[in-house]
Amino acid sequence: MSTSAARRLIAILLLTVLATGGRTHAVQAPEESLRFAVIGDFGTGTPKQYETARAMAAVNVGSRYDMVLMVGDNIYSSWNRRAVVDRFEMPYRSLLDAGVPFFASLGNHDAIDERQYPLFNMGGERYYSFSRLNVQFFALDSNYMDAAQLAWLRRGLEASTMPWKIAFFHHPLYSSGRTHGSQTDLRKVLEPLFVQYSVQAVFSGHDHVYERFKPQHGITYFVCGSSGQLREGDLDTRLPQSAAGFDRDQAFMVVAIDGDAMRFQAISRIGVVVDSGVIDRVTR
Repeated sequence: MSTSAARRLIAILLLTVLATGGRTHAVQAPEESLRFAVIGDFGTGTPKQYETARAMAAVNVGSRYDMVLMVGDNIYSSWNRRAVVDRFEMPYRSLLDAGVPFFASLGNHDAIDERQYPLFNMGGERYYSFSRLNVQFFALDSNYMDAAQLAWLRRGLEASTMPWKIAFFHHPLYSSGRTHGSQTDLRKVLEPLFVQYSVQAVFSGHDHVYERFKPQHGITYFVCGSSGQLREGDLDTRLPQSAAGFDRDQAFMVVAIDGDAMRFQAISRIGVVVDSGVIDRVTR
């Protein structure tokens, strides 16, 4: 499929709810919904990163993102001005020019100086929180989950009055990727807090695939680590917790939250919807 055809296809998919079997029927999205994209492990500067970024921009033309969440490995190799331009500012120029804000978390290939870069909106911090409409987001630094960060997270979750709580960070608590897989030590310290304070969804990267897990203790976990890098064939599809996966091409996510429903799509570099669904908010 050509790039132009991919853009047309994605535009058709805007503001839709996907039926089973990949069929679509158009549904007008509510005006008060929150729309955002998710990308991870993207900062390569390769042609496929640029092509995936163009697919993201095509979605934004018909249904503007309120933001883009970045789950780490934002700039591979060295952190310098040339790398930032080639691996972030140029690929996502149309989104940046449209005023779409990006919110970063740090991956294991990221430099600590990324905290100071204005377009990553980290405010100089390794971890931070912000709210939009009825959602509170928690960006964590999974490279170093120290006691201070855990205490900050507990306080923030406990104080939050938002119906939706979403966490995003680099290392996945659940993953079927053969290269890295589930970060079980991190899961032991984070998941009890997520369960206790009713976090509904978690987005991570690190494994260069797309994957969605069946709800674990009421939480839906996503791996979105193939927006630039890809490990083709890296998923172990035998794991029973896995609900869907895609490791044949680069991918990104589009999410819309309206009231008590979160609709999501995973879209490949060439505009194919490879996963979709609805998560209903459940009070635990």
